[in-house]
Amino acid sequence: MTSTGERLLQKVSATRVFARVAPHCIPALDRAVHRLTRGKVLLSARMLPGVILTATGARSGLPRRTPLACLPEEDGGWLLIGSNFGRPGHPAWTGNLLKNPEAEVNWRGEDIPVRARLLTGEERARAWRAALALWPPYAAYQARVEREIRLFRLERR
Repeated sequence: MTSTGERLLQKVSATRVFARVAPHCIPALDRAVHRLTRGKVLLSARMLPGVILTATGARSGLPRRTPLACLPEEDGGWLLIGSNFGRPGHPAWTGNLLKNPEAEVNWRGEDIPVRARLLTGEERARAWRAALALWPPYAAYQARVEREIRLFRLERR
């Protein structure tokens, strides 16, 4: 059951204004706080569970650190949703994982090597239902864009 505050936050996060502003503020703030607390705090995790993904850049070959909401799975892996806040293009981190699926996540202060796998078909459909149960605004994000939002399963290596 969600509280009134959670419902309000979900309603605001589903707006186009949020989609324009949040990508410029939330990740930068998350990275700064995460660094200052040595991986112990991720502000956005107050809303949703979150990881810091370190993936190899598809074009640059350099490590790219991205704070992301995630859905922890029972087997110890994570589901990542490439919603890009409901903006038209796929987020860069999804292209990085497609080209270089070997990555690392920082989960609750622990660095964990992972392998990413793009989900398709019924497996994606099940994961999408789980994502919507976690954060209903993902439906508004998908409705705003023509692309299919990419979903990745991260498995520990």
